[in-house]
Formats: sequence, C-alpha cells, structure tokens
Amino acid sequence: MSERSPGEDTHEEYADALPEYAERVLEVAERIPPGRVMTYGDVAEWLDEGGPRQVGRVMSLYGGAVPWWRVVRADGALLPGHELRALAHYRAEGTPLKEAARSAEGHLPRIDMRRARWDGGTDAGGHI
Repeated sequence: MSERSPGEDTHEEYADALPEYAERVLEVAERIPPGRVMTYGDVAEWLDEGGPRQVGRVMSLYGGAVPWWRVVRADGALLPGHELRALAHYRAEGTPLKEAARSAEGHLPRIDMRRARWDGGTDAGGHI
C-alpha cells in the first residue's frame, strides 16, 4: 500500500482504466463482511487466478476505495504504515484480535486469524 494511501479514492478515479483482474480483486474485498478478513492468498484462491503478491499489488494501487483493511497478511500482522488506521477499523467492526505481548515491538495486536478469517461463504457471523 505504499504507492497510494488507503484513504485515496482510486477505485472510481481509475474505473475506466482498471484492469479486469484488479476489478475482480476489489469486488472480492468489497464482499468481505465487517469483522471478517481474507488473506491475499485467500483472495487469489477465491478468484482462481494470480497469487498473494498480485493481490497485494492490486490492493496497493487501487484498494483505497474498498475496505482494504479486510485483506490481510496470513500471519495477522497489521499493514505496515497503516497499523493505527486499520486497528481503528478492526475495533469498530469487532474483528477478533490477539493482544500483543508486552515484549512485542510496538505492542500492536494481530488479527486472530482462526476466528476472523472468512471463507467466502454466506455465513458471515460466528466470529465472536
């Protein structure tokens, strides 16, 4: 997410020039329910195309207009450079978190992937 800030409204700005794969990635990001997450690899698997790096690149370039904080690293670590903004979204949505150990750098929590991960099914509940 280094090229564009997640707060920029890039989805509409580039709607005409948006590559088809990017549109598909952003559509998946928009489907993820509040309080749930998918990894970059999950999104690629859902689309049956690309991989985690390709999804990450799409989110970096065009993800500002979608709930970017719901597409995450597989280890549950918060997005570097956007940790506090993402954390505010997670807390507002009730996303399950694992509190950081006192010895952890920055004392930032991680996403509780076991409880927060969404498989794309119709059941968006049951994470709390």
